[in-house]
Amino acid sequence: MGGVEDDNEPASKRTKLSSGVLRGLSNGSSCIEPVSGSSIDLMARPLPSEGGEEILGSKGVIRRHEFVRIIAKALYSLGYEKSGARLEEESGIHLHSSLVSQFMQQILNGQWDESVLTLQKIDIPDDSVVKSASFLILEQKFFELLDQEKIMDALKTLRTEITPLQIKHNRIRVLSSCIISPCLSVPLGLPSRNSSDIARAKSRTKLLEELQKLLPAAIMIPERRLEHLVEQALALQRTACMFHNSVDKEMSLYTDHQCGRDQIPSQTLQILQAHTNEVWFLQFSHSGRYLASSSSDRTAIIWEVDDKGSFSLKHQLTGHQKPVCSVSWSRDDRQLLTCGVEETVRRWDVSTGECLRVYEKTGRELECWKGQRTLKISDLEITNDGRQIISICKETDGRFLLINLLNQEIHLWSIQGEHKLITKYKGHKRTRFVIRSCFGGLDQAFVASGSEDSQVYVWHKSTGDLIGVLPSHSGAVNCVSWNPKNHHMLASASDDRTIRIWGLNSLSTRHQNSHSNGIHSCNGGT
Repeated sequence: MGGVEDDNEPASKRTKLSSGVLRGLSNGSSCIEPVSGSSIDLMARPLPSEGGEEILGSKGVIRRHEFVRIIAKALYSLGYEKSGARLEEESGIHLHSSLVSQFMQQILNGQWDESVLTLQKIDIPDDSVVKSASFLILEQKFFELLDQEKIMDALKTLRTEITPLQIKHNRIRVLSSCIISPCLSVPLGLPSRNSSDIARAKSRTKLLEELQKLLPAAIMIPERRLEHLVEQALALQRTACMFHNSVDKEMSLYTDHQCGRDQIPSQTLQILQAHTNEVWFLQFSHSGRYLASSSSDRTAIIWEVDDKGSFSLKHQLTGHQKPVCSVSWSRDDRQLLTCGVEETVRRWDVSTGECLRVYEKTGRELECWKGQRTLKISDLEITNDGRQIISICKETDGRFLLINLLNQEIHLWSIQGEHKLITKYKGHKRTRFVIRSCFGGLDQAFVASGSEDSQVYVWHKSTGDLIGVLPSHSGAVNCVSWNPKNHHMLASASDDRTIRIWGLNSLSTRHQNSHSNGIHSCNGGT
């Protein structure tokens, strides 16, 4: 790597090469000779005053000199040395002040004492930053002296220059150990004693990158700052996009990003009709391969989803003496729990459909919580990490992540740290029955819920905006579940004894109006 030459090279050659390294630092490219008319004297000009600074953009928030400097930085980073230098020359706005350019050049040339003095002349308000930067510089000096087998000089640097900074005491002990055992410098990522000048140059470039992270951004613009700003803008556009629900949805720098409603499941693809009474609950497995449903007909069903998104009945689970109110998957999807109303809990083998165990009154009681007054618990859930049990009673709603209330609102609560209400979702109907909601879609960006008016409602999680109402059921929709592996698949369970599988409008089914195994495949009809 160019930019640092043998000490016997003439000073003029070192200056010329170092200038190129300064320009090529962003992409680690070899030194490139500066463009005619854009040599060090141009770089040495002071940055323009911010007083009365020209502002760009319709929002009035972009400072022209910052904008130009970031573009210049990006050009050098991409390897466009001549273009970057021409931009500096034509605009009169330079990437670095003359003092900073001198400082960077001294680092690359290994002029350690001079670079520390120059650092102190740069306007850095935080003295701790100056000390930390000085430590990094002197540490590099220390190791290069060791590399040259100048042990006493290295010891002197440690004692009279590094230690008086009175910071990083543990690191100083490590440096002391390196004097006794110089081979310790190798595990620290530093060049060995017999390293070449190229290795030393790379080490100095790395030092400059570390200093760049440490010093204020206005003095030395961080690497890839423009790329970071563009990525941030794209991420914000995606977050603001009400319907973004696809990992392969392309985003372009040429236009603002906006998805259409066709990214949200809104078309009935299949109707599952094996239950003989109201379907109260359903839940996709963690892998998305199975869907379990439970009904007031006292059965639960495991449905299997094939690679094409079609459902088939895998097992119908019988044995409960009362309606089955809920189901729950094991983490590996190999077992399923079903819970009867005020009855037993049964554990099933998913592959065979065999009942492995029956827990009377939930099995052996491990622990019991009793307050001053026992309230009727309407729902209970365990967090994914297994550390919290969240219960919903008639007199409290402040501990659950997503809570469906009788006032026809769904509340999103934060349960990490201080519990607080984040968003409210409105529009659905709930006055009498237990209605269940869920998160879903790409990055869990949506909230879906059943409703007593026979429809499924979908909101944008962050904004609370209602973005979809899905009709077709003929009875109250008791529960919904979003496939965790297929962002375009949603299931709903209803009092009309059916389960509807929702997908994108652009999808079509191969077997329209066919009945098999209690399954009705359709194309949007009832």
